[in-house]
Amino acid sequence: MADPTPQTDGAAEQNSTAPEFSLQNVYLKDCSFEAPKGPRIEGAWNPQINLDLNTASEVIGPDFREIVLTVSVGAKIGETTAFLVEVKQAGVFGVRNLTEADYKRAVASVAPTVLFPYARAVIAQLVSQGGFPQMLLPPVNFEALYARQMAESQQQGEAAANAAAPSLNS
Repeated sequence: MADPTPQTDGAAEQNSTAPEFSLQNVYLKDCSFEAPKGPRIEGAWNPQINLDLNTASEVIGPDFREIVLTVSVGAKIGETTAFLVEVKQAGVFGVRNLTEADYKRAVASVAPTVLFPYARAVIAQLVSQGGFPQMLLPPVNFEALYARQMAESQQQGEAAANAAAPSLNS
């Protein structure tokens, strides 16, 4: 007679402790578009573009985090603002068994890499519907931005430690 209790080879136990960072849902949380003069901008269309990126994370359940990528784009011709668009693209991610360093990397690099194409499409649509020429943001390498941020933080930490260390040369 067969044993009704399933035998495990440790794979189920291993999976319960394995690191997980998985996308559950993607949605537009907020967006705004401002064009003070509409598309009536004098002069040649050669705007100065300002791009700001920001990522925030919030716990929404024991194993779930809402991560919001905020993308702000401003376009100016000289001193005149052509438009300002801000998109908050959000995602719900399953998070389990990540170290603090892995979690920080996931929030600053992995999640924005997933969310950015959605935000980019919304921005392109809003700018176009505002009567302006097509605006396609270039891809962003969030992994490189995260690596640079970590290197700068490490340099600042070393500089602070060196400043606090007593001098041996008197």
